[in-house]
Order: sequence, then C-alpha cells, then structure tokens
Amino acid sequence: MTNFEIISKTITERRSTKPQIFNGKKIDNAVIEQLLNLANWAPTHAFTEPWRFVVMHGDGVKRFCEDHANLYKQNTPEEKFIQATYDKLKTQGDSVSHIIAVFSKRGENPNIPELEEICATACAVQNILLGAESLDIAALWSTGGQILKPSMKQYLNLREEDTMLGILYLGYTDQPKPAGKRLVSMEEKVMWYRS
Repeated sequence: MTNFEIISKTITERRSTKPQIFNGKKIDNAVIEQLLNLANWAPTHAFTEPWRFVVMHGDGVKRFCEDHANLYKQNTPEEKFIQATYDKLKTQGDSVSHIIAVFSKRGENPNIPELEEICATACAVQNILLGAESLDIAALWSTGGQILKPSMKQYLNLREEDTMLGILYLGYTDQPKPAGKRLVSMEEKVMWYRS
C-alpha cells in the first residue's frame, strides 16, 4: 500500500465507539504516550503548541467519572436533573482503559487568534483518534455532561482564557465497526473556482 492508501484507509475506517460497548481490556500507558506524541505533531501557528492533556487511568478513571457525575448534580437545577444522566456519567468509565481531557491553553501572543489555537488542538485530537484507529483502539470524543461547562474548567484548574475541547474515552471493543456514512454529498460541500 502507498502512504496515501494507508492514511486514507485509516481516516475512512475511523469510527466513534460508545464506552458502554468497551470490553474492559487495558491499554498500556506506553501506547497512550505514543498517541500523545502523534498529537504533538498537529499544525501550530508560530509554534504555540496549545494542546494540553490530562490523562486518567487506573483508579483515576473511576474517580473522574464519579466526580463528573457529581459536578452534573451540583450544577443542574433540581427540576432539570435527570437521574439516568447522573448514573450514565458515573458509570461511563466502567469498561474504559483511559480518559483524556483535552483543552487548548491560550498563549500570550495577541497576534495569534484564539480560533487558531482551538483548531490546532482539534487537529491534535484527530491525530490521537487516527493513531487509535491504526492500533484497533476504540475511541469516543465526548463533550457531554459538564465537559464544556465552567464547572469542568474549575475542576481541572484551567484558566478563564483556556478552552475545553472534550474528553476522549479510550479502550477496546469486541463489537464490529458500523459501516461509514455521510449525509451530505461532496458536491454540496465544495465550491470550485475556475479561471
């Protein structure tokens, strides 16, 4: 296979996998470090390298999920609180190997737009997801629960100017991947300008 064929296969076969169908098998920390090293090669304007990661593994996964559920409970008005959501957040990591919280650390250079820092961090996440796909690691990029709320920034001790991009659930699954699909044709997404 050519390099293009390999990367094309990896990109088009990548799927999001719900943590509920993970099988509990653990990923070696050295493999997680390899994925984070791939993230470190995302494009970055002026070498600001804004991507930051908080890695939870072992007992840290369970503790994070319990804390996340409690953040939801503490920050949700009683009339909007849903017990099923609380329970899901609390048990979301039961079969997960690692959880990685991802945020963009805003740099000091005012000439670099915040959007570029966020986009660079999103590219770093995609590098992790593609690396995981190449290693048959199941992954889900999630922004549910309190992930994008001020309470999560406070929980992770982020600065006001930093931006949460989500958490990654990583593990393995025995389930086959679903077929890929796109709902909008490329013709509707692309405009060609000709001379």
